[in-house]
Amino acid sequence: MNTITLNTNPKTTFLYNANIVTADTTLMNGWIYWVDGRIEAMGTQATFEAAFGKLNDALTEKIDGAGGWVLPGFIDVHVHGGYGHDFMDADAAELDIITRFHAMHGTSTMLATTVTAPKTELDLVLKRVTAYRKQAAMPFAQILGVHLEGPFISDQWCGAQNPSHIVAPQLAWLADWTDRFPGTIRMQTLAPETEGALAYITALTQQGIIAALGHTDATYAQVEAAVQHGLSHAVHTFNAMRGLHHREPGTVGAVMGNPAIMAEVIADGHHVHPAAISLLAQAKGPEGMLLITDAMSAAGLGDGEFELGGLSVIVRDGVARLKEGDSLAGSTLTMIAALRFAVLNAGIRIEHASRMASANPARQLGIEGTTGSLMPGLQADVLLLNAQLELEHVWIGGRSIR
Repeated sequence: MNTITLNTNPKTTFLYNANIVTADTTLMNGWIYWVDGRIEAMGTQATFEAAFGKLNDALTEKIDGAGGWVLPGFIDVHVHGGYGHDFMDADAAELDIITRFHAMHGTSTMLATTVTAPKTELDLVLKRVTAYRKQAAMPFAQILGVHLEGPFISDQWCGAQNPSHIVAPQLAWLADWTDRFPGTIRMQTLAPETEGALAYITALTQQGIIAALGHTDATYAQVEAAVQHGLSHAVHTFNAMRGLHHREPGTVGAVMGNPAIMAEVIADGHHVHPAAISLLAQAKGPEGMLLITDAMSAAGLGDGEFELGGLSVIVRDGVARLKEGDSLAGSTLTMIAALRFAVLNAGIRIEHASRMASANPARQLGIEGTTGSLMPGLQADVLLLNAQLELEHVWIGGRSIR
């Protein structure tokens, strides 16, 4: 990092006097520079004067980080909507609203997540997202594809999923989806104990789709068998799954103990106790856990009555619960709030929390060569936080969003 080569043209940004969390270290009181949407260079205070002196004052935006933190943009692999709209029925304009809301809270990339629903409704989500991704440029957070949460789940752990639409895994559906919407499905959640699930997991893996467990009553042995067929992910760990018991470790025990499984957690203090988040982080290590929002349409709108998958949801004091049955129903969480909770309440180091919100999901999705970390050559998905970990500024692909 001692050799400084700066390309100064009209689309340049130089951010300095901040603690920059890179892929393998933290540059205390460092600087970072990007041009045309790509990170060019970064360094420490020792190289600041040389780097700063090479800038063309007329062509470069200079930003004083004021001793805050610079992190890579967040990647949310499990988000249902936000600011009044749901991916299940959002048109292109509404997709802009959802992606803008989450971009304003630090998310640079996301998976549009569905709920358990009839195939015809899931078909429409895939069709709309496929079309949206084909436009010249997505203006806000980038939708990488779709996360199908269901409908092949357990009716014993349906949570806020509509039990009327739960079915056994259907290989013919997968064949149809991958034929009509190639590359759109990036992840699918199912219960690995259901009839036909292992063959379905194998088929997902062969298609390059992440096979995830969730809403499941799977035993420890059933999860281990699913891993042998390609399962590699757990949605909202602890929630809507068989818990840990010392004589039957269950789904939770398998998730915590098997390094092949990447474990999501909803770090909002309502879904999971901060001590349990800390225990999960200790079990999985900084490389094995993801922060997600599981946000529903109510995110950003305050308390009131909303809908999720055709079910009525009441949001009170920021907590979303089904009107009938009182089950937790997604969240109103944002990724910046999840990161702050993980650091300030669960005791996770900011470097590790950043990895859980960015680098780990990028690696899981196979896009670590494009985004998810701060290093030269990667896309300039950059966040500036102040010393209190409050979000100050967002750049996606080098473009200022906030």
